[in-house]
Amino acid sequence: MNAQAEDRLTGAALRTVFIALMLGMFLAALDQTIVSTALPTIVGDLGGLNHLSWVVTSYLLASTISTPIYGKLGDMYGRKPVFLVAILIFLAGSMLAGLSQEMAELIGFRALQGVGAGGLMVGAQAIIADIVPPRERGRYMGLIGSVFALASVAGPLLGGFLTSISWRWIFYVNVPIGIVAVVIVSTRLHLHTPHRQHRVDYLGAALLSGGVGALILLATWGGTQYAWGSTEIVGLGIVGVALLALFVWQEHRAAEPLLPLQLFRSRIFSVANAMGFTIGMAMFGAIIFIPLFLQIVYGASPTGSGLRMIPLMAGLLVTAVLSGRAISRIGRYRPFPIAGTAVLVVGMFLLSLLGVATPPWVASAYMVVVGVGLGLVMQVLVLAVQNDARPQDIGVATSSATFFRSMGGAFGVALFGTIFATRLSDQLAGLPQRVTAHLGSGVQLNPAQIDQLPPRVHDVVLQAFAHSLSGVFLFGMALALVPFVLSWFLKEIPLRTTVTDAAEAAPLEAAGRLAWESSDS
Repeated sequence: MNAQAEDRLTGAALRTVFIALMLGMFLAALDQTIVSTALPTIVGDLGGLNHLSWVVTSYLLASTISTPIYGKLGDMYGRKPVFLVAILIFLAGSMLAGLSQEMAELIGFRALQGVGAGGLMVGAQAIIADIVPPRERGRYMGLIGSVFALASVAGPLLGGFLTSISWRWIFYVNVPIGIVAVVIVSTRLHLHTPHRQHRVDYLGAALLSGGVGALILLATWGGTQYAWGSTEIVGLGIVGVALLALFVWQEHRAAEPLLPLQLFRSRIFSVANAMGFTIGMAMFGAIIFIPLFLQIVYGASPTGSGLRMIPLMAGLLVTAVLSGRAISRIGRYRPFPIAGTAVLVVGMFLLSLLGVATPPWVASAYMVVVGVGLGLVMQVLVLAVQNDARPQDIGVATSSATFFRSMGGAFGVALFGTIFATRLSDQLAGLPQRVTAHLGSGVQLNPAQIDQLPPRVHDVVLQAFAHSLSGVFLFGMALALVPFVLSWFLKEIPLRTTVTDAAEAAPLEAAGRLAWESSDS
Protein backbone atom coordinates (compact mmCIF):
# COMPACT_ATOMS: atom_id res chain seq x y z
CA MET A 1 0.00 0.00 0.00
CA ASN A 2 1.14 3.55 -0.65
CA ALA A 3 3.32 4.82 2.19
CA GLN A 4 0.97 7.67 2.93
CA ALA A 5 -1.79 5.26 3.76
CA GLU A 6 0.28 4.22 6.74
CA ASP A 7 -0.02 7.78 8.06
CA ARG A 8 -3.72 7.39 8.70
CA LEU A 9 -4.91 7.10 12.25
CA THR A 10 -8.35 6.17 13.44
CA GLY A 11 -10.40 6.23 16.62
CA ALA A 12 -8.66 6.65 19.96
CA ALA A 13 -5.18 6.92 18.40
CA LEU A 14 -6.27 9.86 16.26
CA ARG A 15 -7.90 11.63 19.20
CA THR A 16 -4.83 11.11 21.40
CA VAL A 17 -2.47 12.55 18.79
CA PHE A 18 -4.85 15.44 18.14
CA ILE A 19 -4.88 16.32 21.85
CA ALA A 20 -1.05 16.42 21.81
CA LEU A 21 -1.08 18.70 18.76
CA MET A 22 -3.58 21.01 20.43
CA LEU A 23 -1.37 21.14 23.54
CA GLY A 24 1.53 22.26 21.37
CA MET A 25 -0.53 24.99 19.72
CA PHE A 26 -1.95 26.02 23.08
CA LEU A 27 1.57 26.61 24.42
CA ALA A 28 2.48 28.82 21.46
CA ALA A 29 -0.79 30.79 21.60
CA LEU A 30 -0.71 31.11 25.40
CA ASP A 31 2.74 32.69 25.43
CA GLN A 32 1.47 35.51 23.23
CA THR A 33 -0.83 36.66 26.06
CA ILE A 34 0.36 35.21 29.39
CA VAL A 35 3.33 37.55 29.72
CA SER A 36 1.36 40.81 29.57
CA THR A 37 0.08 40.78 33.16
CA ALA A 38 3.54 39.88 34.51
CA LEU A 39 5.50 42.67 32.80
CA PRO A 40 5.36 45.19 35.69
CA THR A 41 6.57 42.52 38.13
CA ILE A 42 9.34 41.42 35.77
CA VAL A 43 10.60 45.00 35.46
CA GLY A 44 10.54 45.38 39.24
CA ASP A 45 12.71 42.28 39.57
CA LEU A 46 15.08 42.54 36.59
CA GLY A 47 15.00 46.27 35.79
CA GLY A 48 15.42 47.35 32.17
CA LEU A 49 12.22 49.37 31.81
CA ASN A 50 13.46 50.93 28.56
CA HIS A 51 13.62 47.48 26.95
CA LEU A 52 10.30 46.22 28.27
CA SER A 53 8.56 46.12 24.87
CA TRP A 54 11.21 43.73 23.57
CA VAL A 55 9.94 41.00 25.91
CA VAL A 56 6.88 40.84 23.65
CA THR A 57 8.45 42.00 20.38
CA SER A 58 11.27 39.42 20.39
CA TYR A 59 8.76 36.57 20.68
CA LEU A 60 6.51 37.95 17.92
CA LEU A 61 9.46 38.64 15.64
CA ALA A 62 11.03 35.18 16.03
CA SER A 63 7.78 33.23 15.71
CA THR A 64 6.68 35.12 12.58
CA ILE A 65 10.05 34.82 10.84
CA SER A 66 10.42 31.11 11.61
CA THR A 67 6.93 30.15 10.39
CA PRO A 68 7.63 29.76 6.63
CA ILE A 69 10.97 28.09 7.35
CA TYR A 70 9.31 25.40 9.46
CA GLY A 71 6.73 24.83 6.73
CA LYS A 72 9.43 24.08 4.18
CA LEU A 73 11.48 21.95 6.58
CA GLY A 74 8.40 19.87 7.37
CA ASP A 75 7.83 19.22 3.67
CA MET A 76 11.46 18.24 3.24
CA TYR A 77 12.31 16.19 6.31
CA GLY A 78 8.94 15.08 7.63
CA ARG A 79 6.43 16.73 9.92
CA LYS A 80 6.99 14.64 13.05
CA PRO A 81 10.73 15.24 13.61
CA VAL A 82 10.42 18.95 12.82
CA PHE A 83 7.46 19.31 15.20
CA LEU A 84 9.36 17.54 17.99
CA VAL A 85 12.38 19.79 17.46
CA ALA A 86 10.09 22.84 17.67
CA ILE A 87 8.65 21.64 21.00
CA LEU A 88 12.13 21.03 22.43
CA ILE A 89 13.32 24.48 21.31
CA PHE A 90 10.24 26.05 22.87
CA LEU A 91 10.74 24.18 26.16
CA ALA A 92 14.43 25.11 26.27
CA GLY A 93 13.50 28.75 25.73
CA SER A 94 10.85 28.52 28.46
CA MET A 95 13.24 27.07 31.04
CA LEU A 96 15.96 29.59 30.24
CA ALA A 97 13.48 32.50 30.29
CA GLY A 98 12.37 31.42 33.76
CA LEU A 99 15.99 31.34 34.91
CA SER A 100 16.84 34.80 33.49
CA GLN A 101 18.71 37.13 35.81
CA GLU A 102 18.63 40.28 33.68
CA MET A 103 16.39 41.81 31.03
CA ALA A 104 18.77 41.13 28.12
CA GLU A 105 18.77 37.41 28.94
CA LEU A 106 14.98 37.31 29.14
CA ILE A 107 14.62 39.04 25.77
CA GLY A 108 17.03 36.60 24.13
CA PHE A 109 15.34 33.53 25.61
CA ARG A 110 11.91 34.89 24.64
CA ALA A 111 13.22 35.01 21.07
CA LEU A 112 14.30 31.37 21.43
CA GLN A 113 10.77 30.55 22.61
CA GLY A 114 9.44 32.32 19.53
CA VAL A 115 11.62 30.21 17.24
CA GLY A 116 10.00 27.11 18.72
CA ALA A 117 6.51 28.61 18.68
CA GLY A 118 6.64 29.15 14.92
CA GLY A 119 7.09 25.41 14.46
CA LEU A 120 4.33 24.55 16.90
CA MET A 121 1.79 26.69 15.04
CA VAL A 122 2.63 25.34 11.60
CA GLY A 123 3.53 21.77 12.56
CA ALA A 124 0.26 20.97 14.32
CA GLN A 125 -1.92 22.14 11.42
CA ALA A 126 0.29 20.46 8.80
CA ILE A 127 0.25 17.13 10.70
CA ILE A 128 -3.55 17.29 10.82
CA ALA A 129 -3.43 17.70 7.03
CA ASP A 130 -1.27 14.56 6.81
CA ILE A 131 -3.58 12.33 8.81
CA VAL A 132 -7.08 13.73 8.22
CA PRO A 133 -8.71 14.14 4.76
CA PRO A 134 -9.99 17.67 3.95
CA ARG A 135 -13.61 16.49 4.04
CA GLU A 136 -13.14 15.42 7.69
CA ARG A 137 -10.65 18.14 8.57
CA GLY A 138 -13.15 20.94 9.07
CA ARG A 139 -14.21 19.85 12.55
CA TYR A 140 -10.58 19.43 13.62
CA MET A 141 -9.64 22.89 12.32
CA GLY A 142 -12.60 24.29 14.24
CA LEU A 143 -11.22 22.81 17.45
CA ILE A 144 -7.82 24.29 16.66
CA GLY A 145 -9.49 27.69 16.34
CA SER A 146 -10.97 27.18 19.78
CA VAL A 147 -7.45 26.74 21.17
CA PHE A 148 -6.63 30.33 20.23
CA ALA A 149 -9.86 31.55 21.83
CA LEU A 150 -9.08 29.69 25.04
CA ALA A 151 -5.49 30.94 25.13
CA SER A 152 -6.62 34.56 24.65
CA VAL A 153 -8.76 34.36 27.79
CA ALA A 154 -6.61 31.99 29.85
CA GLY A 155 -3.37 33.91 29.19
CA PRO A 156 -4.06 37.05 31.24
CA LEU A 157 -5.90 35.09 33.95
CA LEU A 158 -3.24 32.40 34.31
CA GLY A 159 -0.50 35.02 34.05
CA GLY A 160 -1.99 37.00 36.91
CA PHE A 161 -2.33 33.90 39.09
CA LEU A 162 1.17 32.58 38.44
CA THR A 163 2.74 36.01 38.90
CA SER A 164 1.30 36.07 42.43
CA ILE A 165 3.52 33.02 43.09
CA SER A 166 6.51 34.03 40.96
CA TRP A 167 6.67 35.52 37.47
CA ARG A 168 9.12 32.75 36.55
CA TRP A 169 6.29 30.23 36.68
CA ILE A 170 4.63 31.75 33.62
CA PHE A 171 7.53 30.11 31.75
CA TYR A 172 8.02 26.99 33.88
CA VAL A 173 4.36 26.00 33.45
CA ASN A 174 5.10 25.19 29.79
CA VAL A 175 7.47 22.36 30.67
CA PRO A 176 5.07 19.67 31.97
CA ILE A 177 2.55 20.42 29.21
CA GLY A 178 5.28 20.25 26.58
CA ILE A 179 6.66 16.98 27.93
CA VAL A 180 3.21 15.36 27.64
CA ALA A 181 2.99 16.52 24.01
CA VAL A 182 6.49 15.18 23.25
CA VAL A 183 5.73 11.76 24.73
CA ILE A 184 2.44 11.37 22.86
CA VAL A 185 3.79 12.56 19.52
CA SER A 186 6.91 10.37 19.87
CA THR A 187 5.05 7.18 20.74
CA ARG A 188 1.64 7.45 19.07
CA LEU A 189 2.20 9.45 15.87
CA HIS A 190 3.65 7.42 12.99
CA LEU A 191 4.16 9.41 9.82
CA HIS A 192 5.98 8.49 6.65
CA THR A 193 9.11 10.65 6.37
CA PRO A 194 10.16 11.42 2.78
CA HIS A 195 13.54 10.07 1.69
CA ARG A 196 15.04 12.25 -1.01
CA GLN A 197 17.91 14.62 -1.53
CA HIS A 198 17.33 18.10 -0.14
CA ARG A 199 18.83 21.49 -0.78
CA VAL A 200 18.02 24.14 1.82
CA ASP A 201 17.60 27.65 0.47
CA TYR A 202 19.69 29.33 3.15
CA LEU A 203 20.00 32.61 1.22
CA GLY A 204 16.22 32.76 0.76
CA ALA A 205 15.69 32.10 4.47
CA ALA A 206 18.12 34.89 5.39
CA LEU A 207 16.53 37.40 2.99
CA LEU A 208 13.00 36.57 4.15
CA SER A 209 13.98 36.78 7.81
CA GLY A 210 15.69 40.13 7.34
CA GLY A 211 12.87 41.61 5.25
CA VAL A 212 10.07 40.45 7.53
CA GLY A 213 12.04 41.43 10.63
CA ALA A 214 12.55 44.96 9.33
CA LEU A 215 8.86 45.40 8.50
CA ILE A 216 7.69 44.03 11.85
CA LEU A 217 10.05 46.39 13.67
CA LEU A 218 8.66 49.21 11.51
CA ALA A 219 5.12 48.27 12.54
CA THR A 220 6.10 47.86 16.20
CA TRP A 221 8.19 51.02 16.59
CA GLY A 222 6.35 53.35 14.19
CA GLY A 223 4.41 56.02 16.04
CA THR A 224 5.66 54.82 19.44
CA GLN A 225 9.42 54.79 19.87
CA TYR A 226 10.01 56.69 16.62
CA ALA A 227 7.88 59.03 14.54
CA TRP A 228 6.51 57.52 11.32
CA GLY A 229 8.53 59.93 9.21
CA SER A 230 11.77 59.45 11.16
CA THR A 231 14.99 58.24 9.59
CA GLU A 232 14.81 54.99 11.54
CA ILE A 233 11.30 54.07 10.35
CA VAL A 234 11.87 55.12 6.75
CA GLY A 235 15.14 53.21 6.76
CA LEU A 236 13.46 50.07 8.08
CA GLY A 237 10.83 50.35 5.36
CA ILE A 238 13.43 50.68 2.61
CA VAL A 239 15.51 47.79 3.96
CA GLY A 240 12.44 45.57 4.41
CA VAL A 241 11.10 46.14 0.90
CA ALA A 242 14.56 45.73 -0.66
CA LEU A 243 15.24 42.45 1.14
CA LEU A 244 11.83 41.04 0.21
CA ALA A 245 12.42 42.01 -3.44
CA LEU A 246 15.73 40.14 -3.30
CA PHE A 247 13.91 37.20 -1.70
CA VAL A 248 11.49 37.02 -4.65
CA TRP A 249 14.47 37.11 -7.04
CA GLN A 250 16.17 34.33 -5.08
CA GLU A 251 13.04 32.15 -5.10
CA HIS A 252 12.92 32.38 -8.90
CA ARG A 253 16.42 30.94 -9.18
CA ALA A 254 16.59 28.56 -6.17
CA ALA A 255 16.64 24.83 -6.93
CA GLU A 256 14.38 24.15 -3.94
CA PRO A 257 12.77 27.48 -2.95
CA LEU A 258 11.68 28.20 0.58
CA LEU A 259 8.34 29.54 -0.70
CA PRO A 260 7.57 28.19 -4.20
CA LEU A 261 6.25 31.17 -6.15
CA GLN A 262 4.08 28.94 -8.33
CA LEU A 263 1.76 28.59 -5.32
CA PHE A 264 0.63 32.17 -5.96
CA ARG A 265 -0.65 31.10 -9.39
CA SER A 266 -3.52 29.44 -7.53
CA ARG A 267 -6.40 31.86 -6.97
CA ILE A 268 -7.37 29.98 -3.82
CA PHE A 269 -3.87 30.36 -2.34
CA SER A 270 -3.58 34.05 -3.24
CA VAL A 271 -7.10 35.08 -2.19
CA ALA A 272 -7.07 33.07 1.05
CA ASN A 273 -3.75 34.55 2.16
CA ALA A 274 -4.83 38.08 1.23
CA MET A 275 -7.93 37.51 3.35
CA GLY A 276 -5.83 36.10 6.19
CA PHE A 277 -3.59 39.18 6.15
CA THR A 278 -6.46 41.68 6.33
CA ILE A 279 -8.48 39.64 8.84
CA GLY A 280 -5.35 39.36 10.98
CA MET A 281 -5.14 43.14 10.98
CA ALA A 282 -8.75 43.52 12.15
CA MET A 283 -8.63 40.62 14.63
CA PHE A 284 -5.45 41.60 16.48
CA GLY A 285 -6.51 45.23 16.52
CA ALA A 286 -9.81 44.32 18.15
CA ILE A 287 -8.23 41.96 20.68
CA ILE A 288 -5.70 44.62 21.71
CA PHE A 289 -8.06 47.61 21.96
CA ILE A 290 -11.19 46.07 23.46
CA PRO A 291 -9.36 45.41 26.78
CA LEU A 292 -8.11 49.01 26.66
CA PHE A 293 -11.71 50.22 26.45
CA LEU A 294 -12.76 47.90 29.28
CA GLN A 295 -9.93 49.05 31.56
CA ILE A 296 -10.15 52.79 30.90
CA VAL A 297 -13.86 53.40 30.38
CA TYR A 298 -15.29 50.68 32.67
CA GLY A 299 -12.40 50.73 35.14
CA ALA A 300 -11.82 46.96 34.91
CA SER A 301 -8.54 45.49 36.17
CA PRO A 302 -6.27 43.67 33.67
CA THR A 303 -7.57 40.36 34.97
CA GLY A 304 -11.15 41.65 34.97
CA SER A 305 -10.84 42.84 31.39
CA GLY A 306 -9.66 39.35 30.48
CA LEU A 307 -12.79 37.90 32.03
CA ARG A 308 -14.98 40.43 30.22
CA MET A 309 -13.46 39.25 26.92
CA ILE A 310 -15.07 35.83 27.43
CA PRO A 311 -18.13 36.72 25.27
CA LEU A 312 -15.88 37.39 22.27
CA MET A 313 -13.93 34.18 22.80
CA ALA A 314 -17.13 32.21 23.41
CA GLY A 315 -18.56 33.42 20.12
CA LEU A 316 -15.33 32.50 18.34
CA LEU A 317 -15.08 29.09 20.00
CA VAL A 318 -18.68 28.01 19.39
CA THR A 319 -18.84 29.09 15.76
CA ALA A 320 -15.36 27.68 14.96
CA VAL A 321 -16.41 24.27 16.24
CA LEU A 322 -19.90 24.28 14.72
CA SER A 323 -18.78 25.63 11.34
CA GLY A 324 -16.01 23.02 11.24
CA ARG A 325 -18.50 20.23 11.83
CA ALA A 326 -20.85 21.71 9.21
CA ILE A 327 -18.05 21.83 6.63
CA SER A 328 -17.23 18.18 7.28
CA ARG A 329 -20.90 17.28 6.88
CA ILE A 330 -21.73 19.21 3.70
CA GLY A 331 -18.27 19.24 2.08
CA ARG A 332 -18.39 22.96 1.24
CA TYR A 333 -16.41 25.82 2.79
CA ARG A 334 -16.97 28.96 0.67
CA PRO A 335 -20.21 30.18 2.34
CA PHE A 336 -18.53 30.38 5.74
CA PRO A 337 -15.84 33.02 5.02
CA ILE A 338 -18.44 35.09 3.15
CA ALA A 339 -20.79 34.98 6.13
CA GLY A 340 -17.97 35.37 8.65
CA THR A 341 -16.48 38.49 7.09
CA ALA A 342 -19.96 40.03 6.76
CA VAL A 343 -20.64 39.41 10.45
CA LEU A 344 -17.19 40.80 11.31
CA VAL A 345 -17.98 44.05 9.48
CA VAL A 346 -21.20 44.37 11.51
CA GLY A 347 -19.36 43.52 14.74
CA MET A 348 -16.67 46.15 14.22
CA PHE A 349 -19.35 48.74 13.45
CA LEU A 350 -21.15 47.85 16.69
CA LEU A 351 -17.90 48.24 18.63
CA SER A 352 -17.57 51.75 17.18
CA LEU A 353 -20.85 52.60 18.96
CA LEU A 354 -19.37 51.89 22.41
CA GLY A 355 -19.29 54.90 24.70
CA VAL A 356 -19.02 55.87 28.32
CA ALA A 357 -22.77 55.34 28.85
CA THR A 358 -22.91 51.96 27.11
CA PRO A 359 -24.13 49.26 29.54
CA PRO A 360 -21.57 46.43 29.99
CA TRP A 361 -24.07 43.81 28.76
CA VAL A 362 -24.39 45.68 25.47
CA ALA A 363 -20.60 45.72 25.06
CA SER A 364 -20.62 41.95 25.74
CA ALA A 365 -23.26 41.42 23.05
CA TYR A 366 -21.19 43.40 20.54
CA MET A 367 -18.14 41.30 21.38
CA VAL A 368 -20.10 38.11 20.74
CA VAL A 369 -20.85 39.35 17.21
CA VAL A 370 -17.14 39.97 16.54
CA GLY A 371 -16.27 36.52 17.90
CA VAL A 372 -18.89 34.85 15.70
CA GLY A 373 -17.44 36.55 12.62
CA LEU A 374 -13.90 35.48 13.41
CA GLY A 375 -14.93 31.93 14.27
CA LEU A 376 -16.66 31.46 10.90
CA VAL A 377 -13.65 32.41 8.83
CA MET A 378 -10.22 32.03 10.47
CA GLN A 379 -9.53 28.28 10.23
CA VAL A 380 -11.56 27.87 7.03
CA LEU A 381 -8.85 29.77 5.15
CA VAL A 382 -6.22 27.25 6.28
CA LEU A 383 -8.47 24.39 5.19
CA ALA A 384 -9.02 25.94 1.75
CA VAL A 385 -5.29 26.41 1.20
CA GLN A 386 -4.48 22.87 2.34
CA ASN A 387 -7.20 21.33 0.16
CA ASP A 388 -5.82 23.15 -2.87
CA ALA A 389 -2.14 22.31 -2.27
CA ARG A 390 -0.24 19.27 -3.47
CA PRO A 391 0.71 16.86 -0.63
CA GLN A 392 4.39 17.79 -0.98
CA ASP A 393 3.48 21.47 -0.49
CA ILE A 394 1.14 21.06 2.50
CA GLY A 395 3.73 22.33 4.98
CA VAL A 396 4.66 25.48 3.09
CA ALA A 397 1.01 26.15 2.20
CA THR A 398 -0.03 25.85 5.85
CA SER A 399 2.85 28.02 7.04
CA SER A 400 1.95 30.69 4.50
CA ALA A 401 -1.55 31.00 5.96
CA THR A 402 -0.14 31.43 9.48
CA PHE A 403 2.61 33.73 8.23
CA PHE A 404 0.33 36.19 6.43
CA ARG A 405 -2.10 36.26 9.35
CA SER A 406 0.73 37.04 11.79
CA MET A 407 2.09 39.75 9.50
CA GLY A 408 -1.37 41.26 9.22
CA GLY A 409 -1.67 41.22 13.00
CA ALA A 410 1.62 43.06 13.46
CA PHE A 411 0.65 45.77 10.99
CA GLY A 412 -2.91 45.93 12.34
CA VAL A 413 -1.79 46.63 15.88
CA ALA A 414 0.54 49.36 14.59
CA LEU A 415 -2.09 51.03 12.43
CA PHE A 416 -4.79 50.82 15.10
CA GLY A 417 -2.33 52.22 17.64
CA THR A 418 -1.40 55.15 15.41
CA ILE A 419 -5.05 56.02 14.74
CA PHE A 420 -5.86 55.83 18.44
CA ALA A 421 -2.88 57.94 19.54
CA THR A 422 -3.56 60.57 16.84
CA ARG A 423 -7.27 60.87 17.64
CA LEU A 424 -6.61 60.97 21.38
CA SER A 425 -4.00 63.70 21.00
CA ASP A 426 -6.45 65.75 18.94
CA GLN A 427 -9.20 65.21 21.52
CA LEU A 428 -7.01 66.20 24.46
CA ALA A 429 -5.51 69.16 22.62
CA GLY A 430 -9.00 70.59 22.18
CA LEU A 431 -9.78 70.51 25.90
CA PRO A 432 -9.77 73.71 28.00
CA GLN A 433 -6.53 74.69 29.72
CA ARG A 434 -8.04 74.07 33.16
CA VAL A 435 -8.54 70.41 32.13
CA THR A 436 -5.24 69.78 30.34
CA ALA A 437 -3.35 71.16 33.36
CA HIS A 438 -4.22 67.92 35.15
CA LEU A 439 -3.26 65.56 32.35
CA GLY A 440 0.47 65.70 31.89
CA SER A 441 1.33 63.33 29.03
CA GLY A 442 -2.23 62.57 27.98
CA VAL A 443 -1.60 59.74 25.52
CA GLN A 444 0.40 57.85 28.13
CA LEU A 445 -2.33 57.99 30.77
CA ASN A 446 -3.17 54.66 32.33
CA PRO A 447 -6.37 53.68 34.20
CA ALA A 448 -4.81 54.33 37.62
CA GLN A 449 -3.79 57.87 36.61
CA ILE A 450 -7.23 58.60 35.19
CA ASP A 451 -8.93 57.50 38.43
CA GLN A 452 -6.88 60.09 40.33
CA LEU A 453 -8.14 62.99 38.21
CA PRO A 454 -10.75 65.43 39.60
CA PRO A 455 -14.31 64.19 38.87
CA ARG A 456 -15.12 66.67 36.10
CA VAL A 457 -11.76 66.20 34.40
CA HIS A 458 -12.13 62.44 34.81
CA ASP A 459 -15.45 62.44 32.91
CA VAL A 460 -14.10 64.61 30.10
CA VAL A 461 -11.04 62.41 29.66
CA LEU A 462 -13.15 59.25 29.56
CA GLN A 463 -15.25 60.78 26.81
CA ALA A 464 -12.06 61.59 24.87
CA PHE A 465 -10.80 58.00 25.22
CA ALA A 466 -14.16 56.52 24.20
CA HIS A 467 -14.41 58.81 21.17
CA SER A 468 -10.86 57.94 20.11
CA LEU A 469 -11.50 54.21 20.43
CA SER A 470 -14.69 54.61 18.41
CA GLY A 471 -12.57 55.84 15.51
CA VAL A 472 -10.27 52.85 15.88
CA PHE A 473 -13.16 50.41 15.54
CA LEU A 474 -14.61 52.33 12.58
CA PHE A 475 -11.25 51.85 10.88
CA GLY A 476 -11.50 48.16 11.76
CA MET A 477 -14.93 48.03 10.09
CA ALA A 478 -13.52 49.57 6.91
CA LEU A 479 -10.64 47.12 7.06
CA ALA A 480 -13.00 44.16 7.47
CA LEU A 481 -14.75 45.15 4.23
CA VAL A 482 -11.62 44.13 2.30
CA PRO A 483 -11.74 40.40 3.17
CA PHE A 484 -15.52 40.47 2.70
CA VAL A 485 -15.03 41.59 -0.91
CA LEU A 486 -12.17 39.11 -1.39
CA SER A 487 -14.29 36.24 -0.04
CA TRP A 488 -16.50 36.41 -3.14
CA PHE A 489 -13.42 35.65 -5.25
CA LEU A 490 -12.46 32.60 -3.16
CA LYS A 491 -12.87 29.68 -5.51
CA GLU A 492 -14.33 26.49 -4.06
CA ILE A 493 -13.13 23.04 -5.10
CA PRO A 494 -14.57 19.82 -3.66
CA LEU A 495 -13.02 18.77 -0.37
CA ARG A 496 -11.00 15.61 -0.88
CA THR A 497 -11.96 12.48 1.04
CA THR A 498 -8.34 11.29 1.13
CA VAL A 499 -5.15 12.84 2.49
CA THR A 500 -3.64 12.75 -1.03
CA ASP A 501 -4.67 14.61 -4.16
CA ALA A 502 -6.82 13.15 -6.89
CA ALA A 503 -3.89 11.75 -8.87
CA GLU A 504 -2.62 9.81 -5.87
CA ALA A 505 -6.02 8.83 -4.49
CA ALA A 506 -6.84 6.06 -7.02
CA PRO A 507 -4.38 3.43 -5.78
CA LEU A 508 -5.45 4.10 -2.22
CA GLU A 509 -9.10 3.78 -3.11
CA ALA A 510 -8.35 0.51 -4.92
CA ALA A 511 -6.54 -0.79 -1.86
CA GLY A 512 -9.62 -0.07 0.24
CA ARG A 513 -10.47 3.16 2.02
CA LEU A 514 -9.88 3.01 5.76
CA ALA A 515 -12.85 3.99 7.92
CA TRP A 516 -12.65 7.21 9.86
CA GLU A 517 -14.27 7.30 13.24
CA SER A 518 -16.30 10.44 13.79
CA SER A 519 -15.96 12.47 16.94
CA ASP A 520 -19.49 11.42 17.89
CA SER A 521 -18.54 7.75 18.29
